[in-house]
Amino acid sequence: MTNEHDSIGSCMQHHIKKFFNMHSTFQPAAGLYDRVIQEAEKALIMETMHYSDNIQAKASKILGINRNTLRKKIAALGLL
Repeated sequence: MTNEHDSIGSCMQHHIKKFFNMHSTFQPAAGLYDRVIQEAEKALIMETMHYSDNIQAKASKILGINRNTLRKKIAALGLL
């Protein structure tokens, strides 16, 4: 049995709709695209690191990015 949250995209769409519903009486601040991308990247890296028992080599393989790139992103996002 499938549900509406079987894909990352459908789950994100559900939560973006909830966000806009919360702001139905006023427009959200400018820069929403960058905020969503940054918050999604942070959540993705945090959860992948958790899933991979904080082994960067394993996490970078799952993410499909170079381990050095992952290290830089971890530092930039303040996840150290």
